[in-house]
Amino acid sequence: MKTIFRVASTELKTLFYSPIAWFLIIIFFIQAGIPYLSNLESLARDQDSGLKLNISFMETIFYGNRGVFGSVMQNLYLYLPLLTMGLISRETSSGTIRLLYSSPISVRDIVLGKFLSMMVMCLLLTAVVGVFIVSGYFTVQSPDMGQLLSGLLGLYLLLCAYAAIGLFMSSLTNYQVVAAVCTFVIVWVLEYVGGLWQGVAFVRSLTYFLSISGRTGKMLGGLITSKDVIYFILIIYLFLALAVYKLRAGMESTPVAVKVGRYALLVSFVLMVGYVSSIPQLVVYSDVTRNQKNTITPAGQRIIAELGDEPLEVTGYANMLGQYFELGSPDAYNSNLAKWEPYMRFKHNIVLKNMMYYDTIGGANNMMRWYPGKSLEQVAKQVSDSRDLGLSELKKPAEIRKIIDLSDEPGWYTMQLKYKGRKTFLRVFPDNERWPTETEVSAAFKRLLQTKMPKIIFVTGQLERSIDKMGDREYRMVANLKSFRYSLLNQGFDVDTVSLETGVIPPGIAALVLADPRTVLSPAATGKLQQYIDQGGNLLIAGEPGKQSIINPLIRQFGVQLMDGTIVYRSKDLQPELAIPHAAEGAPELYPGLQHSYHEEAVVSMPTATALAYTDAGRFTVKPLLVTDSSISWLKKGKLVTDSAAIEYMAEEGDVRKDLPTAVSLTRQINGRQQRIVIAGDADFMANIEQQRFNMRTINFEFNTGVFSWLSYGEFPVFSSRPAPIDTRVLVTKGQVKVHRIFYLWVLPGIMLVFGVILLLRRKRK
Repeated sequence: MKTIFRVASTELKTLFYSPIAWFLIIIFFIQAGIPYLSNLESLARDQDSGLKLNISFMETIFYGNRGVFGSVMQNLYLYLPLLTMGLISRETSSGTIRLLYSSPISVRDIVLGKFLSMMVMCLLLTAVVGVFIVSGYFTVQSPDMGQLLSGLLGLYLLLCAYAAIGLFMSSLTNYQVVAAVCTFVIVWVLEYVGGLWQGVAFVRSLTYFLSISGRTGKMLGGLITSKDVIYFILIIYLFLALAVYKLRAGMESTPVAVKVGRYALLVSFVLMVGYVSSIPQLVVYSDVTRNQKNTITPAGQRIIAELGDEPLEVTGYANMLGQYFELGSPDAYNSNLAKWEPYMRFKHNIVLKNMMYYDTIGGANNMMRWYPGKSLEQVAKQVSDSRDLGLSELKKPAEIRKIIDLSDEPGWYTMQLKYKGRKTFLRVFPDNERWPTETEVSAAFKRLLQTKMPKIIFVTGQLERSIDKMGDREYRMVANLKSFRYSLLNQGFDVDTVSLETGVIPPGIAALVLADPRTVLSPAATGKLQQYIDQGGNLLIAGEPGKQSIINPLIRQFGVQLMDGTIVYRSKDLQPELAIPHAAEGAPELYPGLQHSYHEEAVVSMPTATALAYTDAGRFTVKPLLVTDSSISWLKKGKLVTDSAAIEYMAEEGDVRKDLPTAVSLTRQINGRQQRIVIAGDADFMANIEQQRFNMRTINFEFNTGVFSWLSYGEFPVFSSRPAPIDTRVLVTKGQVKVHRIFYLWVLPGIMLVFGVILLLRRKRK
């Protein structure tokens, strides 16, 4: 061990008695400092201007392509080859390697000593990033230090792996430049080998293991896994052992077969250990983030625990003529495996399969319209040729229809889950996230467990909003559109309809929805509805301006009334009849997920809404859910005309300017449980057109989900959101950041430069 330390000490002296080490450390320091200070200054500028950002400041500063870690890791391959290129090649080119061979120092000690010196150098480079993490601790409010320290560990292991590769490359040649170039090549190969031969199951497992790309991704995110740590250890061991074998080959005369066998055994051993360490049952996880954001929530874990030891089979059906076909291709197996890994962490026997096919798709996604005059077979042949696929690799329409009925599914990549002979679908969605979240996956698991899903019944018979139509005012998206992530169906609810004229309200439902009836309810319908209310059933009633005569007689018993008039908002960009009330103080209590989205500027869009008047002195406890802002809105009495002059507040005509509720919740104790009712002065907040109104401020998705979650006593959806970030404030001003910039980009590098020059001059004099 002393010999290893002596070799390491000698190598470090050689390194720091040359300008290259000082030059690289200074450049590395500046490279890490520029994104740190740029991001910090940008956040400080926004904060000084009064802008409030509900994002993690530490993630903005340190993560992403423009963050400190992203910037540094993109260029690591430029640093280590310059440091390692002379470790062995310098000895061989100068002839000193022969002296080492003849000395009592073993080859193993030489290699380990030189690598130890590189470990120290890698530690110094990691400490450079650590300087900015320490600085961030004092300049950002409440940073998540667990995630940042995990990122440092990933950075250090990656540096050490590059150093081991560089050391081996240095042992192969007498020329330092050649060693550096070879290191670049090997690093590049390890970066891209994970994408090779993904169509062959056994080979893709090996190439995926060998790939260094993304190995630090989980650590940067705050999740440390045994398989990633073991991977780096194995890569380091592999290249150090190869270096030892190479140097020993120059000292001894060994048959070629023995040398080849030695290398083969080494590689086989590394691959075997790597394969075993990647077995899901053997992987150990440590989520060091503040809110355990890399781990399935306790609710999700309980659902998985209910699945027990029975295997779960996930088969992805990929339509070549539909969207997201790449998710079902053989090349996507490992990426899909990574998406399922959080669930495999708690259930090891999840089996992934894929099946490719081609078939027609209805609606706007039908590709056949782009190939006029061609048959389905001809289109499939042309598309498969463009994808380098043979038609024999895909199931024909007749074949896939015998295997599974996908006629009611969107027609693109769809997963079917099988468990104990039971089946359910799990879908991907045409949004930015695309893959199903823990909420949708947990709902699918619950269906496999044959849990009684909460049922929402929509009333029909009086021209109410339809859950089966895609018109602007209808409710299909919020109710049962399979391609919409936030539909009740995908969130874990069952939905159905009932006519109060001819049908009977089913017993045991979660809630009944009466949305904007256009005609007066008949006595028979009113009687059935009243009986449901008297028995303590949960209810959602949504009215519209002009429908007061239909809705008010029904809701008078609750002490609530739709006021006469229409809410008007003064806006430069939006039509005046578009009400945008904000969530009231108690609204986030509807559903934990709403707390994550709730902020001061969050609003729910409600076109053509009226306000509610209520009294809290009756049988029900009433709480406002949505409230208007009187500084920019008022209740316009009478008929609203928007196609003439600008709308003005007219007190003499009865207009009301004050904060007014547009949605309220009501509760009472009856039959041993709490009855829950929601009444809204607008029915469009759940309409299809409003689900497509994408805006950073609107929280219609979350509010709708919150309402139905509250009505079903929080049973669904399964809450999978995390608390909002708390590191949302910098503790320095823009002017103070400029002082930091001078210190980190000029003063500290200058001090290191002066110290390095003095050391080199003193060394030269000696």
